[in-house]
Amino acid sequence: LRLASRITCVTRHNLVPHFARTMNSRQGLGQHSKIVADTGDLDSIKQLQPVDATTNPSLILAAVNDPKFADLVDKAIKSAKGDTLDDRVTDATERLAVAFGVEITKLVPGYVSTEVDARLSFDIKATIAKAHKIIALYEEHGVSKDRILIKIASTWEGIKAGEELEKQGITCNMTLLFNFYQAVACAHARVRLISPFVGRILDFFKAKEGRDFGPEEDPGVLSVRKIFDYYKKHGHETIVMGASFRSVEEVLALAGCDRLTISPALLKKMEEMSDAVPLKLDAAAAKTKDIPAVEMSESIFRWQMNQDAMATEKLADGIRKFAADLDKLEEIVRSKMT
Repeated sequence: LRLASRITCVTRHNLVPHFARTMNSRQGLGQHSKIVADTGDLDSIKQLQPVDATTNPSLILAAVNDPKFADLVDKAIKSAKGDTLDDRVTDATERLAVAFGVEITKLVPGYVSTEVDARLSFDIKATIAKAHKIIALYEEHGVSKDRILIKIASTWEGIKAGEELEKQGITCNMTLLFNFYQAVACAHARVRLISPFVGRILDFFKAKEGRDFGPEEDPGVLSVRKIFDYYKKHGHETIVMGASFRSVEEVLALAGCDRLTISPALLKKMEEMSDAVPLKLDAAAAKTKDIPAVEMSESIFRWQMNQDAMATEKLADGIRKFAADLDKLEEIVRSKMT
């Protein structure tokens, strides 16, 4: 089976015995970081024996018209509840996202991430309510909340919603993170995991400056290194998972990050390489660095985002794209209901 969008999978076989005679670069990286593979191929999930997986509106949109999933789609639509057509469309769309997530829980032993409606990215109460509904829908299928990460955009409101959900025992994956102060706010909120987008940061600065960047000057790499060092220096337990890579060199420049999500094409390249992979991010070394603690408040967060054109643009663009995909998905569901 193949889904047309991404499923993020964390491989269980990252550790290679120290006595191995030869080691390719992917295995070398696995000595330092938990390797995460980005793939839309369910057969690859089985082959990789992943621990975790993540869904998003783009994945559901890509799959909803696939005949292989017709029964799943029909069941979600028939079980929809609500007083109005709009209510039933919203409910059916949420049930559909959970239904795909439930199928993925059958393939992985760990977390499945399911995304909150991106149109709620600036509404704390609505985000919390939607997260609880997602968890309730999973529990209707016999899937415990312990298996689910609620995926939320890293706006101020999204982070505050994540903070409250974590207090309630619902773990969160904060996405669309491009800025150090977003990361600091997430650490203060004690969310489970953040996903800083390395490649999209690079894309912005390549377009702005009209030049390429080596891995040691790559703005996306430097952003993740700064976040990682800050977290380790100050004892923050939030997991840092670098995402959105454009090259093998960019990946290897972050060896030692808690997790790294890497495309199959880049993983294959690393499997064909025998280059040694030196540690680039060192938690123990970070603790010895002179890194002052940063205060955090809503006004500080908003000012720092205002001063960061890249983060402001990329966060807004990511939210718009997820919202647009959700709009399209709802229109498809509506057409099947009428």
